[in-house]
Amino acid sequence: QVQLVESGGGLVQAGGSLRLSCAASKGTFGVYVMGWFRQAPGKEREFVAAITPTGSSTDYADSVKGRFTISRDNSKNAMYLRMDGLKPEDTAPYYCAAGRSFSSLRRKIYDYWGQGTQVTVSS
Repeated sequence: QVQLVESGGGLVQAGGSLRLSCAASKGTFGVYVMGWFRQAPGKEREFVAAITPTGSSTDYADSVKGRFTISRDNSKNAMYLRMDGLKPEDTAPYYCAAGRSFSSLRRKIYDYWGQGTQVTVSS
């Protein structure tokens, strides 16, 4: 079993940047496709980004492509989401998740997920 803990959220002005971290404990972090999703109040859960176990391939939602960068460091059992050019519509709690493939994460099928970290972007 993999336990995931997110950190790095906060309040930032539009156009600003944040870097989210996801720390994994227990289990075999390096075998999973890892990803981020978000769910603002009253809205459906939204896929944000994903990365393969080796970090060789990434996948992004159209809404964040070119602004967000996902990465991972398997030696530290950690994954990151660098968010630049933040917009008020990016406001949401952000969750990290472990899954089997890009398609499973896009279809919101996860093996494990964390408790979330809040990102708030003011206009």
